[in-house]
Amino acid sequence: MSGCFLHVRKILVEAWLFLLHQVLLNSKLHTYLRLTEHLPHPLPFLPNLLRKSATSFFAAYDALCEEGTATPVCKALDEVADISVPGSKDHIKVQGEILEGLVARIVSRDSSNHMEEVLREFPPPLMDGIVHDLGPSLREICAVNRSDEKQQIQALLQHAGTSLCPSFCDWFGNGAVGIHFRNADRSVLSKFLQAHPADFSTTKLQEMIRLMRQRHFGVAFKCYCNFNKIDSLSSDDLHFKMVIHVHNDSVFRRYQQEMRRNRGLWPLYRGFFVDIDMFKLNKEKAAELVKDGNMLLKNINGSDVSSSVSDGLADEDANLMVKLKFLTYKLRTFLIRNGLSILFKDGPSAYKTYYLRQMKNWGTSTIKQKELSKMLDEWAVYIRRKCGNRPLSSSTYLSEAEPFLEQYAKRSPQNQALIGSAGSLVSTENFLAIIDGGRDEEGDLHLDEEVTPLQPSPSTIDTVPKDEGLIVFFPGIPGCAKSALCKEILNTPGVLGDDRPIQSLMGDLIKGRYWQKVIDERKKKPSVITLADKNAPNEEVWKLIEDMCRSTKASAIPVVPDSEGTDSNPFSLDALAVFIFRVLQRANHPGNLDKASPNAGYVLLMFYHLYEGKNRKEFETELFERFGALVKMPLLKPDRNSLPEPMKAILEEGISLFRLHTNRYGRYKTEPSKGSYAKEWAQWEKRLREVLFGNADYLNSIQIPFDIAVKQVIEQLKDVVKGEHKTPETEKRKFGNIVFAAVTMPVKEINCLLNEIAEKEPKVKDFLGDKDLENNLRKAHVTLAHKRSHGVTAVASYGIFEKQNIPVDVTALLFSDKSAALEVQLGSVNGENISSKNEWPHVTLWTAAGVPPKEANALPQLLIEGKASRVEIEPPFTIAGVMDFY
Repeated sequence: MSGCFLHVRKILVEAWLFLLHQVLLNSKLHTYLRLTEHLPHPLPFLPNLLRKSATSFFAAYDALCEEGTATPVCKALDEVADISVPGSKDHIKVQGEILEGLVARIVSRDSSNHMEEVLREFPPPLMDGIVHDLGPSLREICAVNRSDEKQQIQALLQHAGTSLCPSFCDWFGNGAVGIHFRNADRSVLSKFLQAHPADFSTTKLQEMIRLMRQRHFGVAFKCYCNFNKIDSLSSDDLHFKMVIHVHNDSVFRRYQQEMRRNRGLWPLYRGFFVDIDMFKLNKEKAAELVKDGNMLLKNINGSDVSSSVSDGLADEDANLMVKLKFLTYKLRTFLIRNGLSILFKDGPSAYKTYYLRQMKNWGTSTIKQKELSKMLDEWAVYIRRKCGNRPLSSSTYLSEAEPFLEQYAKRSPQNQALIGSAGSLVSTENFLAIIDGGRDEEGDLHLDEEVTPLQPSPSTIDTVPKDEGLIVFFPGIPGCAKSALCKEILNTPGVLGDDRPIQSLMGDLIKGRYWQKVIDERKKKPSVITLADKNAPNEEVWKLIEDMCRSTKASAIPVVPDSEGTDSNPFSLDALAVFIFRVLQRANHPGNLDKASPNAGYVLLMFYHLYEGKNRKEFETELFERFGALVKMPLLKPDRNSLPEPMKAILEEGISLFRLHTNRYGRYKTEPSKGSYAKEWAQWEKRLREVLFGNADYLNSIQIPFDIAVKQVIEQLKDVVKGEHKTPETEKRKFGNIVFAAVTMPVKEINCLLNEIAEKEPKVKDFLGDKDLENNLRKAHVTLAHKRSHGVTAVASYGIFEKQNIPVDVTALLFSDKSAALEVQLGSVNGENISSKNEWPHVTLWTAAGVPPKEANALPQLLIEGKASRVEIEPPFTIAGVMDFY
């Protein structure tokens, strides 16, 4: 549409974030993060570089992440924030106590000054003493209209008010044109990209969309007719709404990399909603706008990079957001709602595997895992008994879940703390007392150690029991040498150091459903080691294998070709080139995928794209989390030369052609020889062979010899079979429910000090004689603040000192017949004195049987009463401790 111009009205991202914060943080908005700009990886350096409000924010979340509801969370955030802005509506009144989570954004130090200026210029209305009739809550509205989804949506929109929803036509269409007319014609997007931009916003939006389409990002651009301008639909003008929907989280990471190369790109967020107006003009006006548009583009393209950075739009750190969700919300949404389909389709055992894996991925504390498992097992029995074979809808699950949770919470204070809030059971002002009731202020370290960690499923292994079977499978690509590896294992009896029989099932020789055949064979011989000689390329197959492990009492080990991967694929182009090269050297292959196959390159690209959307770390992490083990088969030499340009070019050309083909026909629906790209495919397959065989020496030289690869794989498999395999760490941050802040002290140095004192003081030697602190004193710390005694804010205030070395002067030893402790004075960090919230800072050394460690706090008073002894340490003995959260 050369004569068409358009204008985009973009919902400001800042305003959207402001609203999002308001929904998530109850009645308050908070500004937390103050980070110097241009740090490549800001989060690991938070303790050193952020202001106290930022580190306190994260510490407060860690203290409340497993039990936080709206009231205690917002109270804590009000106290740690530099700026606190009241919201227009109270979360508790509108949505209740259950709080989804927090959204934190990395911003520049100047942002607090800017926010203060905005608040001075536009002060929020006074809320104190004003009673607002907010009408029914969201829960009440949904409960009244739960039988009909459309009616429910209409009721919600009606109560939201006309300022948010002036009419229902955007949601339900217009009766005059029919509901089917709601979706705009697909050509609208093409017309939008071809039109001349009338302003800067439109230019930047076009740039975003073009880039994502060119890079084939997993993004949908959904266009809807703007029924508020229905009268213009019959004219030459087009008015529509666009929603940019990102399908996969990896898109954001790939887009960030594009932003590094093009500093002027708009950032990409979840929830891009834009109104687009396209209109035709007369020739004179059109020529004028073309000139202005060209000048605008010229100015943008020629602008200094630093200016685009200073506006904050393209700065990587300035656009980083962190979402932190609370367990009381996640148990409803992820463990109950999202588990419904698994519970009703696959049964309680699969459901248990699902929810245990979720909690493991979140880093949920062992105690909470045990409590939630008990509750969720009861939920599974309850809802299946009530619904029978009729699955509960995820859109109405709360109508059943909330009554169950309310009844469950009534049984005990611990259950109330676990649920968070159900009905009107939990009094918010007493919530923290319920949570921490029964916890000893210095005895929290032993709680998790007393509980045996729960195991997600039989398929998740660190060892392989001898009375169970083992499935070895291959998330790979044709040409990865899995069949050759299986032959080596099968032809060498006892190669895995195990007397169980080994069977290999080659996919190319089995007719019909391969995995069903594997299940049938395993049922016949459940203790056998099965080599599943078939590519297992996606999550659907992995789930089948998990189900097979449960049904046939087996463990599973994935064997994957080792590769660096790309930003969006676990396999690099080097690996892909080797796989294709190997396939093209094969002859008489059982699956007819060899040098005689005219579409061998296309088939390999098809398999390659089955892994699209995960980088190497994500790929390996998911396999670790599902199966608890991972064996890597060496493939490429680490010191190899870079991929020659002709090979890189031919592979990238094939990838682009594959995406064109699948965009038009979809995957698996049309063979390359029969589509409109048949000629291009034939030419590419021919040139692919020429390029690869022309670089045969290079491809042979970069591969690790097969015998070495086999040897290393067998050694790794033997370790698993023997029980010597250890699951590697996946580098995920471990979230914990912080209870107190303390300076961790080295036990060895404390014992050395006590020995020196005992040599000089006979009464100390007599006292310590039967205590055997060398073996009994395993951990020592100076409590700085405890959540129960001093509050969340007090504990969180030490966040800026986390993992910092703190000098501690030991000034005296106090002891009685029931306890003993070292009196200490805390030093400073970077010129800032560290002080304990306890009246008497000390290190508890020993308590008599049945005496809780917190009783050591009474030693100074017992000394005054003549019931304790004190030995001065002069001069004070200095020990370096480390500030930690427990």
